[in-house]
Parts: sequence; structure tokens; C-alpha cells
Amino acid sequence: MVFRRWGKKPESQWTFLTNHALVLGYIARHKSITALDLANEVGITERATRKIIADLLEAGYITKKREGRRNRYDIVPDLSLRHPTDEGTEIGALLRVLGWRGKRKREARN
Repeated sequence: MVFRRWGKKPESQWTFLTNHALVLGYIARHKSITALDLANEVGITERATRKIIADLLEAGYITKKREGRRNRYDIVPDLSLRHPTDEGTEIGALLRVLGWRGKRKREARN
């Protein structure tokens, strides 16, 4: 498999982020990307990408709206990360570290 970004398969197979995090991060920055384009960017199969999108939709981390022949995805940034050790850390905080410039929670005004 040739990876669009890397040109070839990296020698080591591991990365710091899971495929779910990579897909979510890419969707956050490219709301109307197709599953095939997303798969090519992340370096996984289209089938795996569609499964991850379904997981993210089911868990409520993204929403999907049909726009013509494409889907548009929106991030729900207020949900917490799933692992118990990360309880209380919102997905939006992780995405902002990865370069997302989405909605921020409004601070309560006095």
C-alpha cells in the first residue's frame, strides 16, 4: 500500500494516535472529505475508515449531514475522551492540540 502523505509505508507501524483519533482529527479540519480521500490521507483502507466514521457517529463525537452527493461532518467538542484515565478531558481539547480551530466553550461571564 502506498501512502499519499508519506510516499511509502513507514518502516515502523506504530504511531502515537489511534486510527480513530487520526480520522477524527482529519474530519475536524476537512468537514466534507470523502471516505476514500480520508482513507488515503490516514493510510488505512476505505472500509476501515467507514467503520471508524460509524463508530464516531454512534458514540456522538461527530454528526453527519448530507450535502448533495457528499456528507458533511461536524465535531461535537464537548464530549469526554473515552478512556477512564482521560475522564473530564474534552475531545475538543485534544483536537485543538492537533491544530483544529473549532468551537471553543464559552466562559461564564460575571
